[in-house]
Amino acid sequence: MENNEKKIEQSRVDEVVAKIDQKIISTDDEFNRAHAETKKVQQTYSDNTSVNYFEVDDRIETSAELQQQRGLVSRLTENESILKTQLSTLKDLKKSPYFGRIDIQDDGEDQTEKLYIGIASFENEDGEFLVYDWRAPISSVYYNGTLGEVAYDTPMGRQLTNLKKKRQFQIVDGDIRNMFDTNETVGDEMLQSALGEQNDEYMQNIVATIQHEQNDIIRDTTSHLLVVQGVAGSGKTSAILQRIAFLLYHSRDTLEADQIILFSPNKLFSHYISEVLPSLGERNMRQVTFDEFIDNRLKGLNVQSLFERYETDGKLTEQQRLVRGFKESAKFMDEVQEYCDNLQPSQIFFSDIIFNDSIFFSKQEIQDIFDSFPKAAKVYDRFLHTKNELIKRLKRRIDDETKADWVNDEIDQMSNEQYHDLLAGKELGKFQNEDAERFFIARKIVSARLRVVYDAIFNDNFFDAYLQYGDFLKKVDLPQTIETPQWLQSVDEFNHSIEFHAIKLDDCAPLLYMRDYMCNSGQNNTMKYLFVDEMQDYSVAQLKYLRYAFPKTKWTLLGDSEQALFKDVEQPKEILDKLNAAFHVRRSRLISLMRSYRSTLPITNFAKSILPNGDDIEAFTRPGDIPELVLTSDFNDGIKQLRKVITDQQAQYATVAILTKNMTEAQQVYEKLHALGNVTLLQDADRTLPKGILVLPIYLAKGLEFDSVIAWDTSEKNYPDESLLGTLYTIITRAMHHLTLISLGDVTPLISDESLTDRKIKIEKKIRK
Repeated sequence: MENNEKKIEQSRVDEVVAKIDQKIISTDDEFNRAHAETKKVQQTYSDNTSVNYFEVDDRIETSAELQQQRGLVSRLTENESILKTQLSTLKDLKKSPYFGRIDIQDDGEDQTEKLYIGIASFENEDGEFLVYDWRAPISSVYYNGTLGEVAYDTPMGRQLTNLKKKRQFQIVDGDIRNMFDTNETVGDEMLQSALGEQNDEYMQNIVATIQHEQNDIIRDTTSHLLVVQGVAGSGKTSAILQRIAFLLYHSRDTLEADQIILFSPNKLFSHYISEVLPSLGERNMRQVTFDEFIDNRLKGLNVQSLFERYETDGKLTEQQRLVRGFKESAKFMDEVQEYCDNLQPSQIFFSDIIFNDSIFFSKQEIQDIFDSFPKAAKVYDRFLHTKNELIKRLKRRIDDETKADWVNDEIDQMSNEQYHDLLAGKELGKFQNEDAERFFIARKIVSARLRVVYDAIFNDNFFDAYLQYGDFLKKVDLPQTIETPQWLQSVDEFNHSIEFHAIKLDDCAPLLYMRDYMCNSGQNNTMKYLFVDEMQDYSVAQLKYLRYAFPKTKWTLLGDSEQALFKDVEQPKEILDKLNAAFHVRRSRLISLMRSYRSTLPITNFAKSILPNGDDIEAFTRPGDIPELVLTSDFNDGIKQLRKVITDQQAQYATVAILTKNMTEAQQVYEKLHALGNVTLLQDADRTLPKGILVLPIYLAKGLEFDSVIAWDTSEKNYPDESLLGTLYTIITRAMHHLTLISLGDVTPLISDESLTDRKIKIEKKIRK
């Protein structure tokens, strides 16, 4: 592009940056004033709450004052937080005010309007937009439109305009590094520049380089089930985070960040993306791993994690796999519901409610209460009525107990301060006489003593879900493929594990569903959107339970069926059909992202070569080194060659990741390398991703990317068949710039010479000595 054109654009950047600077100064002053005011009010609040009031009238007056101050502190703190966010956004804008420009001309207009697109909106003093937020309706023209007539959605309906020009910028610290005009969604030149850089500590968030398919994902507001199947490195996770930012912007009057929940594959990944939404100007949504979610709902049990299961997956027999597959199916969850709906009161495993080592409510009394309600009512309705009746009976027991001698003795021994504390919240003149006041105090004392009984009722502790689930396992109809002895063995294993407060992962979803369905509990109706990353790691049973737990949510599921670890891969259409059948959603949609951007062209081509449908993947044309295969004779020789490769790679890259099939291999490799220094063995509990040499099993690397990857022991012995194809593919596709495979003996047949030759892929083979 002509230098004169670039000078004009740079001049505009300078003007906008100058205005942003002025806004930063005024916002900073406003923030400092707000901070000082908040601090002053908080001090006043603290001084007042430190005074003890014993007289009832003083206490009531002070309580009202404190309530006012608490509200004032809350409003000031919120205002300060808003200003702090604005300040952070302005500082980001100053570095790079915008990344795109569109010239549009509406019908009937003589002049062309120039609009600049950035990570946030920015107006001048007159209210004129100098930068439009990338999430604004008009900005979709930048991502989706090609030159000519285009349409975009607005709150008032679909609008038409004429796109005359689309220009892209790369602005760093206020200087235009790169700019060009394009008719495409995003020019490769921009991507080449952005992706060719070294990997940052956090995921690169490049809203400037959103592709057309990603934009469809980001701006979809109508689908109840959106399934995104994207090949490794296709930008699906980045698109999903930008989708969250867009939804928060689009529905800012009705949607809060804490009404969105994202299920992440592991804690490392959760931390890895923790900075992305704040950089888009939004608060982070709730994040949790499935393991954390299950652990929280099965407190007191040692729940097998997905990672613990990966460690033993290779040892399962075919029958054990069939048993697990049945337990993880939609049919099994349907069987759970049918079993619950047809239970008779005598078939339900009620438990005594114990207080001070004595039975407070017996299981027979609870069963009789349950049986007293209409037989036609659903089991969960009868459970709810039973809980309410137990609470009524508890209240009557509390009223009776207030007359006990021990209660009177406790009241007589109280200090004035303790007595008035129990009266907190009661207005003057509320009691008719001294007896009424004493009854109120006595009731509080007894209620506190019997709180454990109330908690037992409220938390459904009068129902033994483990015995009930064990009974269900004995009665469920088995598919013909499963042999009865093998199934009975799995039932015994469940009962044995429960005795030792442990449970396998495949029993968690059906057990929780049974417990919550029967007890009419475990549902969160405030959540509006649910996102699941690495969906191929979830069973349909687990997803059905999440559907039950968050009934009011719209779903976005993303993953790559090719990255299924330790199991066979499924086609995207099969997955959508299976989910539609299980969830019965009104509007579902499948979007496939087939272009990979993460890795260099040689690495992506090599990854494609091992997949049966690899030709469907479109590689991004970023040049790089040909992957290297190092053949060694045994473990010690492999470690020797590994050290040499590490030395080579450390000289070029900040992060070198050694990826293994499981944690056992990772620990073995780490033991031989830790003396080198700057070597970290990453485990499930880790939340940070340091620089240097990293050793980790592949299941902890899900969703992550590294400058250089060394795949450990890709031998025929370690990867014998196609059940490990997804595992090997996932390892290969973590590499951004360089890939080395070390094989202890003959290389796996998954990357045989025939496969590589057929697809015209070359890999550099080295036998090092």
